[in-house]
Amino acid sequence: MIHQTLQQYFGFDTFREGQEAVISTVVAGSSAAAIFPTGSGKSLCYQLSALHMPHLTLVVSPLLALMKDQLDFLKSKNIPAASIDSTQSRFEANEVMQGVSSGHIKILMISVERLKNERFRNFINRVPLSLLVVDEAHCISEWGHNFRPDYLKLPQYLKEFNIPQALLLTATATPAVIQDMQSKFEIAPDNVTITGFYRANLHLAVEPVTQITKNDALLYWINKAPNQSCIVYVTLQHTAQAVADFLASRGVNATAYHAGMANDVRQKVQQDFMGGATDCIVATIAFGMGIDKSDIRQVIHYDLPKSIENYSQEIGRAGRDGAPSQCVVLANGDNLSVLENFVYGDTPELSGITTVLEQIKTTMSSEDGQWETLPVPLSNQSNIRQLPLKTLMVYLQLKNIMVPLYSYFADYKYKLQVSEQQLLNHFEGERQTFVSAILSSSDKARTWYTMNFDQLHQRHQADRGRAITALEYFHEKNYIQLESKTMTDVYRVINPNFDTEQLAGDLFAYFKSKEQNEIKRINNMLSFFQSDACLSQQLAQYFGDNKVTEPCGHCSVCGGLVAVLPEPEPLTPLEQFDFHQLCDEFINACPTPPSADLLARFLCGISVPIFTKVKARKKPGFAKLERYRYADIKDYVNQYID
Repeated sequence: MIHQTLQQYFGFDTFREGQEAVISTVVAGSSAAAIFPTGSGKSLCYQLSALHMPHLTLVVSPLLALMKDQLDFLKSKNIPAASIDSTQSRFEANEVMQGVSSGHIKILMISVERLKNERFRNFINRVPLSLLVVDEAHCISEWGHNFRPDYLKLPQYLKEFNIPQALLLTATATPAVIQDMQSKFEIAPDNVTITGFYRANLHLAVEPVTQITKNDALLYWINKAPNQSCIVYVTLQHTAQAVADFLASRGVNATAYHAGMANDVRQKVQQDFMGGATDCIVATIAFGMGIDKSDIRQVIHYDLPKSIENYSQEIGRAGRDGAPSQCVVLANGDNLSVLENFVYGDTPELSGITTVLEQIKTTMSSEDGQWETLPVPLSNQSNIRQLPLKTLMVYLQLKNIMVPLYSYFADYKYKLQVSEQQLLNHFEGERQTFVSAILSSSDKARTWYTMNFDQLHQRHQADRGRAITALEYFHEKNYIQLESKTMTDVYRVINPNFDTEQLAGDLFAYFKSKEQNEIKRINNMLSFFQSDACLSQQLAQYFGDNKVTEPCGHCSVCGGLVAVLPEPEPLTPLEQFDFHQLCDEFINACPTPPSADLLARFLCGISVPIFTKVKARKKPGFAKLERYRYADIKDYVNQYID
C-alpha cells in the first residue's frame, strides 16, 4: 500500500534507508522517531504517512523557510497542504482554516508558538487530528544544540488536543538527546529508526589558517570547483558582506545573506542561489534550514561553527545528489571569543530573574492564583532577552512553581461589514440573544468595536471562549472584520510561597550550568577539529553511529593532515583602552548604574532589551571589544566600578 503511494505521488520506486520502517510504524498507528542525516529524506516520512491518515496531520516546524520549501514540494506533488504563519493576512489564514475544517487540507504546518494562540487553539480543538509531526525535534531537549523552550510543551499539547500519535524528525541528535525525545513522547525503543550519519560522498577537511591568509585560502578552495554551487558560512553579519565583496572583486559570482537584510532582499538572494543565478552565497546561519538544493559542491566554514551539531547540520547541505562534495573548515581561534560571547548573552542577570519573581508575587490574582504577563514588557522590565525569558518560564514550570494555562490576545477589535440588525437577523432564539449581548458589551468608536469581556461576563454571565468563537464565526462569514493584538500569557501559580532570593539563586545557577555546557560544546568542537582521528568516523560516533568502524580514507586527517590551529592574532591589551571614553556615555544613559555584566555585554555588543531604550548602539563603546573574551572584559570593567 505505501509502495503504491510512493510511486503514485512521489514518483519513486524504492524507499531510502529507514523510510519504510518509519512510515510502516506510523501507518500502523504507533508513534515513531526518525534520526536521519541532513538530506536523507526525513520529510517523506510524514508526507507519505499523512496520505494514509484519516484526519489532519499537524506539523510543527521551527522556521518559515522550512515550511515554505516543504509546502512548495507538497504542492508540486498535488498533496493538499498549507501553513498558518505570521506573514499571512487574516483573509489568507481564514482560507487555510476553512480548507482544514472541510477536510480538504491533509497537512497543516505551524510554528510551535502558534499552539499558544487562543484563536488557533479554539480552532484546532474543533478539528480531528491524526498525527503530530515535530520537525527538528532535537529542539525539545535541553541537551540539544538548539533548545527551544516552547518545544517542551509539545507532549502536553499531544494530550490536550487528543492527537493519537507523534512522529519526531531530526538530523542532529546525540544519544542523550534521542533518549530525551523518546522518553518525553513515550516512543518504544523499536520505533526509533537511526540510519547512521556517515555520508561517503562528503570529503571533510580542516585547514589551519591565520586571519591574514584566510581570504586567500577561501579563494583557493572555491577555485577548485569553479562556477559550482557553494555556501560559505560566517559568524557575523558584517563579515558576510565583507567576504562576499572580496569574492566578487576576485571574479566569483558571490552574494551575502544574513538576518539584517530586508525580507524581500533575502528572498531574492535565496531564489537566485536556488535557481543557479548565483554560484556562491556567503551567509550567517540564518541561511540553510530546509534548503534542498541537491548540487551544492562545497560548504566552507570561513569562521568556526557554533558546535559539532551545527557543523553536521551545515555540511549536510552539500552533495545531496550523491556526487562528491567538499566540506572545509578554515580554522583558527580568532572568532572563538565571538562564539563564546553569544553564549553569555543568553544568561540573564540575577537581578533580572529576581525582577520576574517579584512580578509574579505582586501581580498574580489572590483569588485563583492566576498570573497574566505580557512577554515584551516583562522582557524590558527584567532586561532578559525573549528566548532566555521563555526558558526561565519553562524552568519555573519544571520547579512546580506554576503551570501554563493558555495565551490570549488581550484586545479584540472588529468592524461591522453589515448593520447590527442584519447581523442579528442571521440568528434566532438564544443565539440571537447572545449576539446582542456581544454587541451591547462592546466599546464603540466611530467604526471599530472593542470587545469588553469583563462587561460581557458581569452583565450576561457569558463565557469569553464562546464570545471569541462567535467573533471568529462572524469573521468567517464576512459579517465583521476582526483584529486581535497584545499577546498575554496566563499561568496558574501553584506554589506562591516561594522564597524569592533562594529561588532566584537556584535559577541563576541553572542558567550558569547551561552556559558552561554550551562553552564545553564549543571546546568539544575545537578538540574535534584538531584531533588525529578520522573526522568522518569521529562525527558518526558523536551521534551514536557505531557502524563506521574504519577510517573513511578521504578526510584531511586520513590524508595525513592533522590540524593545529594557529594562535589568534594578538589583541591590544585591555589596559590600553580608555574605560571612560568607551563607557561613560552609556553609563549616563542608563536609568540605574549598570552592573559589570551589563557593561561587559555593551562592550562585547551582546544585545539585551535595555540597549534599545538607551540607544546603546549609538554610544562610542558599543561592540568595540567584541573580539575579546567576555570574562576578560568583565575583569577589566570591575576595575572601574564600585
